[in-house]
Amino acid sequence: MTAEVDFVNKKEMHLRTLKQSGHVGFDSLPDQLVNKSVQNGFVFNVMCIGETGLGKSTLMDTLFNTSFESTPSPHTLPSVKLKAHTYELQESNVRLKLTICDTVGYGDQINKDDSFKAVVDYIDAQFENYLQEELKIKRSLVTCHDSRIHICLYFICPTGHGLKSLDLVCMKKLDSKVNIIPVIAKADTISKVELQRFKAKIIQELNTNGVHIYQFPTDDETVAETNTSMNSHIPFAVVGSTEFIKVGNKLIRARQYPWGTVQVENETHCDFVKLREMLIRTNMEDMREKTHTRHYELYRQKRLEQMGFSDVDSENKPISFQQTFEAKRSNHLAELQSKEEEVRQMFVQRVKEKEAELKESEKDLHAKFEKLKRDHAEEKRKLEESRKALEEDYLDFQRRKQQLASAHHTLTLGKSKKK
Repeated sequence: MTAEVDFVNKKEMHLRTLKQSGHVGFDSLPDQLVNKSVQNGFVFNVMCIGETGLGKSTLMDTLFNTSFESTPSPHTLPSVKLKAHTYELQESNVRLKLTICDTVGYGDQINKDDSFKAVVDYIDAQFENYLQEELKIKRSLVTCHDSRIHICLYFICPTGHGLKSLDLVCMKKLDSKVNIIPVIAKADTISKVELQRFKAKIIQELNTNGVHIYQFPTDDETVAETNTSMNSHIPFAVVGSTEFIKVGNKLIRARQYPWGTVQVENETHCDFVKLREMLIRTNMEDMREKTHTRHYELYRQKRLEQMGFSDVDSENKPISFQQTFEAKRSNHLAELQSKEEEVRQMFVQRVKEKEAELKESEKDLHAKFEKLKRDHAEEKRKLEESRKALEEDYLDFQRRKQQLASAHHTLTLGKSKKK
């Protein structure tokens, strides 16, 4: 107890700031960290949620300036399926392991009640995989693939009338599990005036229903002004394209229509550049960090509480993981002993019941045997009496036969003398 008090007192003590008399070298720690990170590479996982045909795959190709060669999805799937594909990208000397998870068949069913369930289950499954790796005795968190979703791009259909019920329900289920950035897909199908009203309507509905979307951080002075400005542009109205057209001496991504051309990277045409700047160039690390420190920690806390672990005991006093484990182990052993005793008593009771049943059966068999024995003795007695009666009848028959034979002989002799 004394050691704990001393430790607390030391933590509460004011730390002194010292000056070195010369250069030590720990100012190179940021460079060391950068070199180590570049050597290990980075992981970024994106989930795209939206109805089939809203241009999710096209926008991913446009964002990362490549072709992921995704195949179109049909509208006839009976349920929502999630397909994740991982790619290795490299820019300069920085390697990025990018995973894109697409929600195939989302919103295509007549009954959309469970459309979000597959998405929630997938995100929870990635958290669970990471948690199980953490709980191993021999962990390999550095080498194992971290598949936790860092950002969810929620594609909103450009109807101009607000969010659908499915959109609100799904984002409400996900806002505590993943960073959500709503984007208005195919924004070139709606006018600028309608677009501004549509954005305001979306934000109003999100706030009314208590849906918390990802906000770009403003605590870093270097990006605070930019992020504050960009937070006011959410949801981003985006346009994607895999086609290039020549404007002057330059090839640019664009979509050509009979009435004109929509340039993807022209900020007066859409918010694609803003989304790319915020998502990839400015706040990617913040999204990764928030996924680990907020969403994963919340999932981890709930799962450990479900397992019976807590930071405080029943008296609200701090308790260590080992103490909780020992208490759970003792309770588990007590429960096992109780169940063992219960099973033993049940076994003894069943044995007694079986013995009583066997004794009853034995008694019945013995009674049947005695009855058969008596029946057999009675039958034997009757047979013996019948045999004696037959013997007497036979002797009587033989006696009468002899008498008749003697009488006949006497009669024959009498007739012979008369002659």
